[in-house]
Amino acid sequence: MVTATTNELQEQSPAPVPTVMRAAVYRGINDIRVETVPVPEIGPGEVLIRVHCCGVCGTDLKKIHTGSHSAPRIFGHEIAGVIAATGEGVQGFQVDDRVMVFHHTPCGRCYYCRKKTPSQCNDYKRVGVTAGFEPSGGGFAEYVRVMPWIVGRGLIKIPDGVPFEQAAFVEPVNTVYKGIRNLNLEPDETVLVIGQGPIGILLAALAARTGAKVLTSDLYPARHAIAANYGLNHPIDASKDDVVAAAHRESEGRGADAVILAVGGNALIRTAMDAARPGGRILLFAATQHSEAPFDPAVVCMDEKTLMGSYSSSFELQPEVEEIVFDGYRTGFDLTRLISHRFSLEDSVEAIRVASNPSGNSMKVFIQP
Repeated sequence: MVTATTNELQEQSPAPVPTVMRAAVYRGINDIRVETVPVPEIGPGEVLIRVHCCGVCGTDLKKIHTGSHSAPRIFGHEIAGVIAATGEGVQGFQVDDRVMVFHHTPCGRCYYCRKKTPSQCNDYKRVGVTAGFEPSGGGFAEYVRVMPWIVGRGLIKIPDGVPFEQAAFVEPVNTVYKGIRNLNLEPDETVLVIGQGPIGILLAALAARTGAKVLTSDLYPARHAIAANYGLNHPIDASKDDVVAAAHRESEGRGADAVILAVGGNALIRTAMDAARPGGRILLFAATQHSEAPFDPAVVCMDEKTLMGSYSSSFELQPEVEEIVFDGYRTGFDLTRLISHRFSLEDSVEAIRVASNPSGNSMKVFIQP
């Protein structure tokens, strides 16, 4: 486990690109092995990034634990680092640029993109960042290859003074901000966010920026203490309190105008719907595994509650997201405070274990190659 307490390690002078590197390779369900693999070769229009850090995302964990993707692969997509090499024809970027990278981007032209659902775009489903094997992000490795269509739209320079770890939050903040925008929150509304892990705190913090009253629910008091650092001061202790009753109590008996479910588990969908007022909105943000979830259809029909989802990012929102993350860091919106654990690449198996077993003392887990 990395013991450094600073937000990031200082970058040293550029080193020549090696031919092999270390990577955490997915070999099957619950089987991650740290191995030596070739450094990806790049072609025209591509860049090679030396990974500084990569956040461990819940979607990475689900892929590892469920076997939804074939092996071998190298996961990890919340990537920030330094350009180590550029291919022929690359414009606007050069070696030593500090960057973060999205692992997929929409075409911007198809039916789904025109209908403002870019994550359903066929191009968006094609991953364009790899550390080897089937492209899968690759951030759990020392180097990643970025393909041309990602260089053209999904490679973002990190401003001076912004740490790599802060920049690695750009992708998750984009996904969160998209969900908040889809809710169309208003200042006189009450919002309940169920779950105060890193994503739940981001959802609540961005919801609060609309002027709405934001209630936060979690089983762990330690997480509410972290949430308070982001101005979230209406906690509900789900280990003791009735979350539905609390949501009604804090909204003059109506129920929350919007409820965001920021944790997986279908059992909480009913809680979220019961906590919302008639005519309210319920946003499923963490329901990324296919299953069946029973609910009362009359609540949707007669009570006119809207059950909705939001998945992945929107590049139309990227300028605002960069302002939130980059300018925000300079004005106190320090997302590195959400990081509870930093592991070396050699300790990736332990990093996955910690991230897979959340507790009151664990929040965002980072791997630092």
